[in-house]
Amino acid sequence: MRIRNIAIFSAVILASALGGSLVGPRPAEAVARELIELQRDVTSLLQGQKDLSTQVTQDNTVMKTLIGQSNDTVSKLGSTMSSLQKSVQDVQANSGARLDTMSTQVQGLSDNLEEIKSRLGKLNQQLVDLQNSVQSLDAKISGSAPASAAGTANPTAGVAAPSNSSAASSTPPPSANTLYESGLGDIRSGKLELARSEFQDYLKYYGTTDLASNAQFYLGEIAYSQKNYDQALSEYEKVLANYPKSFKLAPAQLKKAMSLIQLGQKTAAVRELREVVKRYPGTEEDRLARAKLKELGVAVTATR
Repeated sequence: MRIRNIAIFSAVILASALGGSLVGPRPAEAVARELIELQRDVTSLLQGQKDLSTQVTQDNTVMKTLIGQSNDTVSKLGSTMSSLQKSVQDVQANSGARLDTMSTQVQGLSDNLEEIKSRLGKLNQQLVDLQNSVQSLDAKISGSAPASAAGTANPTAGVAAPSNSSAASSTPPPSANTLYESGLGDIRSGKLELARSEFQDYLKYYGTTDLASNAQFYLGEIAYSQKNYDQALSEYEKVLANYPKSFKLAPAQLKKAMSLIQLGQKTAAVRELREVVKRYPGTEEDRLARAKLKELGVAVTATR
């Protein structure tokens, strides 16, 4: 459009010049000079037009190149974003399974740490008992030395026949560690009745130790695995009632709810599951309780 206007303008100037020369008589030399100048101006305009056209063509070529490069860059960026989004989704999908595994591992580590602490406490107590025994034995030896000398002077005096009733003594119970480890081993090997007896003996002789709540919990687990849900419910309730600082509170309350479900007491079970969610957020028991509530078709929290 611009080129067309320039051509029209040039034609107008040329026509004006010719018209002017035709209107009035002018010297031929002057007319020729004006024609030459006019021709030079037209030539200059045409050259400018040509240069402008060349420049516009070059600019269009550069713009096309830049637009093509921008499109390629946007396409590559879109591909990169898609790959990144897929990677994030994969990480999110895998993180759930990893968290579940880590939660189980942490629970196992907590139990192991609890057992180690209990064993250390027992070792310290055994060391104290051993020291007391040594001191008592030293005192007896030092106190009985004069009596031994007197007995040597009259060897038959004061000698009495040994009494069978006093010689007999009751067999001491196995150590706490032996009972506990035996109970765990028998559970793993399926000897549930033997394990029950061992954990009952543990509670009988060592009911105040750190692992007593664990032994009580495993009594519930044995009854639950035998589908004796009434007994299991009773054992789990003892954990909750008698051991307020136990590491087994969360699993005991969860298994109490599961026992109630097996006994057909859904309302009470839902109440216990909600208590697990409320008291132990972020734990494995919390996750399992939420899943069970969803399976039962009830909300996690009670509606008001």
